[in-house]
Amino acid sequence: MTLFPLILWFRQDLRLHHHPALEAAKATGQPIIPLYILDEGASDPWKMGEAQRWWLHHSLASLNKDLESQGGKLILRRGSSAQILKNILQETGTQSIYWSRCYEPFSIARDTGLKKEFIEQGITLKSFNSSLLFEPWEIQNQQGHPYKVFTQFWKKCLIQGPRFPTFDSTLSPQFYTSLKSDDLTSWELTPTHTNWAHGFSKVWHPGEASAHKKLEDFCTSRLATYKEARNQPGCIGTSRLSPHLHFGEISPHQIWHHLHQKSSSNASVESFLSEIGWREFCYHLLYNFPSLPERPFQEKFTTFEWENTDEALSLWQTGKTGYPIVDAGMRELWQTGWMHNRVRMIVASFLTKHLLLPWQEGQKWFWTTLVDADLANNAANWQWVAGCGADAAPYFRIFNPILQGEKFDPQGDYVRQWVPELKNLSNSFLHKPWEASSAELNQAGVVLGKTYPFPLVNHEQARKRALERYRHL
Repeated sequence: MTLFPLILWFRQDLRLHHHPALEAAKATGQPIIPLYILDEGASDPWKMGEAQRWWLHHSLASLNKDLESQGGKLILRRGSSAQILKNILQETGTQSIYWSRCYEPFSIARDTGLKKEFIEQGITLKSFNSSLLFEPWEIQNQQGHPYKVFTQFWKKCLIQGPRFPTFDSTLSPQFYTSLKSDDLTSWELTPTHTNWAHGFSKVWHPGEASAHKKLEDFCTSRLATYKEARNQPGCIGTSRLSPHLHFGEISPHQIWHHLHQKSSSNASVESFLSEIGWREFCYHLLYNFPSLPERPFQEKFTTFEWENTDEALSLWQTGKTGYPIVDAGMRELWQTGWMHNRVRMIVASFLTKHLLLPWQEGQKWFWTTLVDADLANNAANWQWVAGCGADAAPYFRIFNPILQGEKFDPQGDYVRQWVPELKNLSNSFLHKPWEASSAELNQAGVVLGKTYPFPLVNHEQARKRALERYRHL
């Protein structure tokens, strides 16, 4: 009896372990076609940013290497998902497609259309949760509505408790390898900007094995001090797992389970897991409120009077605002495709409250430049800082970039790394160089307005302007 192959459609689940769709496919005994489709059609308003494309290139290469070690190969096709799936159905005679669920609005619309069309043709379609602790429809308040406040949401999650799928099957996968595949390099996923992304490979190593090594290293060397160290950008105090999570090289279930195996409950464990919970909260928000990336969650903000200054936006993007902690963050982002979480909040507050530029502009820039750019987290976090999102920071909370730098980078390690033109300034003036005397500046080799810019805005004046604008709401 000939078994037709089964399509395993990889999306944001680029791993081979703790993979529900793969385990279900293995259990059928059918030969598996591991497939990845690069679909950049007009139906997707949020095409993958350039930093994400760099990560995707290396993650797909890593996944293919892992598949080859088990006798398979990753089939790469570029174009319309619907058409490519139809082509492979015709080429192979397969009658089954398995995939992991995605939760972006355009992904849901695409998958819903595919299910309707293929089921009518008698094709078996099965989808699985591989990227969230809970499905977005599983966590609701007593009225059956989605939560809008994180603390209440996370308390419900903890009470319910994540359910860990167990995979008892020891079957080795059988693969169907007789299909043509695109050459990965022909996709030209790596950025073409001059001198951009060349430093990514020094910082990042995409792939499932790297994700698990990073988790193990974090649990061994940094978890115990995470609650305090996570706010210090000058040291490596966080897990840096976010891009691995975004591409599904590791699952939140695996992280949760590993932490509970390695460490008993303590403040740092609870603090780190709450960050996993915040990621979950953002996904649930996006699922239940699909306009989150485009419109303010709080309707009153639709009439907010934002500024529209291209020059200020460009200076913010390139790390030339004259505020060292802000500039350090923006330069770290450009050179590594990532930014420390504390600094993300500082630079976002500066854009939306000091410069009064729309949060959507910051969201777009992060989408282009972050290797971990995630539609749900990106939209929810930008709205949170701007004060217009769910569970948002109060509008009157305006980060003081000087005090933030002095508090969380007191020795200036972070600023000196990313803003080297200030490296010889003393700690007293590193976060406010405009207050240094001429002698101090000369000794440090700093010429304000030439080697380092004057502040783009005055903090106190900008704060007053923002508060007045917000009060008009």
